Amino acid sequence: MSEQLIIGSIVEGNVTRIKPFGALVALDETHQGLVHISQVANGFVKDINDHLAVGDTVKVKILSVDEATGKISLSMREAQPPQERPAPKSYAPRENRKFQDRSFDKDAGPKTPDPNASLDDKLKEWLKQSNERQAGINKRNNRR
Repeated sequence: MSEQLIIGSIVEGNVTRIKPFGALVALDETHQGLVHISQVANGFVKDINDHLAVGDTVKVKILSVDEATGKISLSMREAQPPQERPAPKSYAPRENRKFQDRSFDKDAGPKTPDPNASLDDKLKEWLKQSNERQAGINKRNNRR
């Protein structure tokens, strides 16, 4: 069997049966293989009947041939030329992004953190700002 069917080769076949899990494709009069639903198209296939019908001629790639059982695994997806991937989104470099300082002191306006402050001082300042923000949120919620 494997003399005629070379793993990795692309051949044409006819769809003979369609099942919910895939399609059976006749490669010739004696050999038939399965195209699993995951190997039908590059995207998600919810219903295989949207892509294939009995009698369709399709190009398939031979993925594997089991000598003992005679099962042949096929892929329509791998027989297609590779899809062009869209270019990745372009982001502004980090230094050009706008930074919004969310630390705020009511009396003095925006507050810049002291880089020389100890961790304990920074934590106390952060807790103070957090409590002030929460008080503001609670106050707005009580108005409604």
